[in-house]
Amino acid sequence: MRFRVSSTVGLLVLAGVTPAAAQSIRTSEPLVLAPYESALVYDGSCSAGKVLKVTGAIRGLRRKKACIAIGEAQASLGAAIQ
Repeated sequence: MRFRVSSTVGLLVLAGVTPAAAQSIRTSEPLVLAPYESALVYDGSCSAGKVLKVTGAIRGLRRKKACIAIGEAQASLGAAIQ
């Protein structure tokens, strides 16, 4: 009985963590982005197999932009483009 309860709790914890860990890929850069918050953007500005990672900055500084490879754990491009 004790094993059942702990395994059920473990599954519930994993179910809550998994969707939050995946980050969706946008088709355009967000207008508002909090400092140090990042967004993945597929707008065609990076080479094949890469997306633009935009990181928000504090007031007076520019956002950081870098092309990064798409990982297997990331959201699929097909869902983002539709």
